Amino acid sequence: MTKIILDAMGGDNAPGEIVKGALLALSLDKELKVVLTGDKQKIEAQLAGQRYDGARLEIVHCSEVITNDDVPALAIRQKKDSSLVVAFKMLKEDEEAKGFVSAGSTGAVLTGALLRVGRIRGVSRPAVCPILPTAKEGKVLLVDAGANAECKAVNLCHFAIMGTAYARAYLGVKEPRVGLVTNGTEEHKGDPLHQEAHELLKNLAGIRFVGNIEGRDIMSGDVDVAVCDGFSGNIALKTTEGTAAAVMKIIKKYITSSFMAKIGYALFMRGTFKKIKKVMDYNKYGGAVLLGIEKVVVKSHGSSKADSIAASLLQAKEAADGGIIGNIKEMLSEADLEAAGAVQE
Repeated sequence: MTKIILDAMGGDNAPGEIVKGALLALSLDKELKVVLTGDKQKIEAQLAGQRYDGARLEIVHCSEVITNDDVPALAIRQKKDSSLVVAFKMLKEDEEAKGFVSAGSTGAVLTGALLRVGRIRGVSRPAVCPILPTAKEGKVLLVDAGANAECKAVNLCHFAIMGTAYARAYLGVKEPRVGLVTNGTEEHKGDPLHQEAHELLKNLAGIRFVGNIEGRDIMSGDVDVAVCDGFSGNIALKTTEGTAAAVMKIIKKYITSSFMAKIGYALFMRGTFKKIKKVMDYNKYGGAVLLGIEKVVVKSHGSSKADSIAASLLQAKEAADGGIIGNIKEMLSEADLEAAGAVQE
């Protein structure tokens, strides 16, 4: 049985969709146990009339909530009985707790994970790592997608190491292909940071570095891990999500633009478009793992509904069961950054 803690009060649709997501995850995986942190009365109101295995669902009452309006560092220190802080305390102290999921404030989740759970020794910077679909029906990890707006070359090396460990633990890829996102595929392309990072990654033991890639290559299916600084990664992620949403709207517009288009869709293309929509739906991929923390932490979209929360819980469980934390530690111990020319922070 794998215990995952869930912030029941985090996100735009809390606690309703969060609780529904927990119940859905429990129904999909009989080896999952979920601990809900939050207002017990509100949580129980959502559970009323629902069928679930009470032995695998626990509620820990909390009287406070950290919102997007709170200053993250201040809130983590002051709101000690918030659903987020209590969850992190449990994650840190309970050996049986293997992971944590929240759709709450991104800043508070990142800050709380660092302050309350701690960084893996040897990791210079934790990184946000979402999963994206590829054109070859696979998945790609984007590291970093927003935790570090400014980076050094050694940080990008650590992102590559952690991304490789995650791809092995979660995607099941034995030798993940790592690409460095910059403005051209040639070795000399990019600013000084990316040029230096390229040279380091070429000589870094333990990873399969395939060279520079451009933004258009992230979802090509030619790499399993796309490494970038948090500023570029966040723009790439948001652009990808926005483009996917725009394309679906354009398709819907033209499908309904004429009688013949509607007939063609109904007779021939309905199934195809449903498959496309399913592939592009971020809800099925769960959330973004915060790599570099001593236990598995998954940040779900703030607008997450039940399906996305359930996917995030299963994602956290699978990453924990796959030994991602141990894999990262092992790879860090084996990687000779000094030999590659990297200077530790």
